[in-house]
Amino acid sequence: MLTLTNVTAVIAGVQVLRGVSASIDAGTTVAVVGRNGAGKTTLLRAVMGLLPLRSGDMRLDGDPLASAPPHLRSRLGIGYAPEDRILFPTFSVEDNLRFPCEVIGLKRAQVDKRLDETIDIVPELAELLPRSAAGLSGGQGKMAALGRALMVATKLVLLDEPFQGLAPVLAQRYAQALQRLQNKRPTLAVVVTESNAALLKNISTIRFTLERGALAMT
Repeated sequence: MLTLTNVTAVIAGVQVLRGVSASIDAGTTVAVVGRNGAGKTTLLRAVMGLLPLRSGDMRLDGDPLASAPPHLRSRLGIGYAPEDRILFPTFSVEDNLRFPCEVIGLKRAQVDKRLDETIDIVPELAELLPRSAAGLSGGQGKMAALGRALMVATKLVLLDEPFQGLAPVLAQRYAQALQRLQNKRPTLAVVVTESNAALLKNISTIRFTLERGALAMT
């Protein structure tokens, strides 16, 4: 489904990704574990097209991905929840969730259906929908960012350090949402980056370690 072959990336003259190769099948959940600075965020940004590749190849369902502009990758079925959430503060939570679907041209009925499905997976969002995104706590923002990613993720969802900064109760709820996601969307591929592997203990994953920009299965 998603195939990376010898992917390298450079930031400010420093090689951050070093020959990363991996194959992620539909319906699998992959955990990329590594210390801060190992290149986890860079890897997800590269998949989203937010960082150009120095070399290597990326393919989604066999089709070249590197040639697709970043703003069109959500149309290919890729959802992305960045570590810092990046919600529109003047929008309500519901508007933030609907917005990417509207950008890629989905009809209102389709967006309504996806919203219902997303709330089914992340029920905590139901009471947050009318609230301003500017008034969310950090944990609530993480939940909203997950929901927004799921609104467009029909093939692949990328979750960057989703547990970072979450209180234990919210971390448990987030893990439960990922478990529901695995059950309700069995064909969706999920990539989760995390510094602390113990936070993923209750989630069935294929585990990779990213160290100094090099990826290895563990």
